[in-house]
Amino acid sequence: MLTLRAARVLHVETGEFESPGLITVEGDRITHTGVGTGEGGDAGENEVLDLGDVTLLPGLMDMEVNLLMGGRGETLAFSPVQDDPPLRMLRAVGNARRTLRAGFTTVRNLGLFVKTGGYLLDVALAKAIDAGWIDGPRIVPAGHAITPTGGHLDPTMFAAYAPGIMPLSLEEGIANGVDEVRKAVRYQIKHGARLIKVCASGGVMSHTGTPGAQHYSDEELRAIVDEAHRRGLKVAAHTHGADAVRSAVEAGIDCIEHGFLLDDDTIALMAERGTFLVPTTALIDGMDMSHAAPELKEKAAEIFPRAKTVVARAGKAGVRMALGTDAPAIPHGRGAQELIALVDRGMTPLEALRAATVNAAELIDADDRGRIAEGLLADLIAVPGNPLEDVSVMADVRFVMKGGKVFRDERR
Repeated sequence: MLTLRAARVLHVETGEFESPGLITVEGDRITHTGVGTGEGGDAGENEVLDLGDVTLLPGLMDMEVNLLMGGRGETLAFSPVQDDPPLRMLRAVGNARRTLRAGFTTVRNLGLFVKTGGYLLDVALAKAIDAGWIDGPRIVPAGHAITPTGGHLDPTMFAAYAPGIMPLSLEEGIANGVDEVRKAVRYQIKHGARLIKVCASGGVMSHTGTPGAQHYSDEELRAIVDEAHRRGLKVAAHTHGADAVRSAVEAGIDCIEHGFLLDDDTIALMAERGTFLVPTTALIDGMDMSHAAPELKEKAAEIFPRAKTVVARAGKAGVRMALGTDAPAIPHGRGAQELIALVDRGMTPLEALRAATVNAAELIDADDRGRIAEGLLADLIAVPGNPLEDVSVMADVRFVMKGGKVFRDERR
């Protein structure tokens, strides 16, 4: 048994503090919180860890990462055709460790779109982390993102490759027509995907087409949702354009990623249907476009200012939002930038923290995390100061526990 003692505990569901903060952990679970936590037991049975003048919170969750991409030494244009699957997996090991040490104990890995021979590398990465072979967050893997030929998550987003350079198979997510998209979904589920990622519109970083244009037909979107939902999996859709988002929502998509071009009518529909939004808003300011092609810079200059208004309008309309960084668009290990950006766009610090905890837990149907309460997973982090007064302290994570195991401890 281990008791964590801190100056205070923040309960994100209510916004209330407990002071002093006391949490008892046995195995991978929280067994007691608050005054009276078992500090008086035999020293051999109860270890007390005094974390000092910090705030304890539940572990954070990032609902859009790409751990198999980014990291040290990667170049966007060439790594997709230079890195083989073993090298990409080794790169992901470092990304996973950095993500966990930044306080993110659960992530959704939203879709590979690189050549792997059909292997679902994020599923393998999740298994290795769960087995304790490497350090990293719990991963909800999507396998390969499903996209049409020439769609945003076809390798057209990396560079204007010539025909025959890095062709992807149906097993790697390239699917056209109702029959193929059904087969693509079934393949991802067969090999361990726990949600489905689909490309429903263009993207800012695509070399072909406009970001708002709808990629899949309404019939194809409905087929994807039907296959996933019948198997109990949710569907997340990369979507920017308002018309494309509307089609995705009407098809039953559970979560819209980005939504940079949302209009108020479509926002209202999302609120009515209960569709989640993962706004990935920090990348608008933080993404390095210095080496991007001129046409991509032009798209970003047009779209990013409009995208900055989405969080405030969606929040006012009652759309449920969860935090997502789209790392490596934001470097792995710097997920707090998204919390800061959400506040800058109009959320309160508490709303931003809820997006990264209780809201994210609801999105992935995980009722065992996202809060500090007896019986839940002992996923806990500590930061200095009061994050409700200054959310930037979330960039200074001093302590990380996942499942009762300490992965970072920087007591000062």
